[in-house]
Amino acid sequence: MSAIAAAFQSLFADPNMARDATYTPKGGSAISVRVVLRRPDRAFEFGETRLHAATTLLDIRVADAPNLAEGDGFQFDGVSYVVQGEPSRDAERLIWTAELREA
Repeated sequence: MSAIAAAFQSLFADPNMARDATYTPKGGSAISVRVVLRRPDRAFEFGETRLHAATTLLDIRVADAPNLAEGDGFQFDGVSYVVQGEPSRDAERLIWTAELREA
């Protein structure tokens, strides 16, 4: 295991950084996974107006969801979410980042 993979392993095991979630691939069976949740505000330009919108971003190990795709589902904290748009992987190809919307 590389140093980066070991660091990610520790990050996803840390109860202060990651949380338990249920991942359901589109048309598949639900599995328990660990995820890191981020909720940054994003700024968008619309003409001369600048808008701020809350987003929900989720990081998950590629090993836990090798075929993560738009339309896949997650559930945590009693709320269901759907992957919105195409997820992207980090440079090491170890972590997916996906934008979520409430289902």
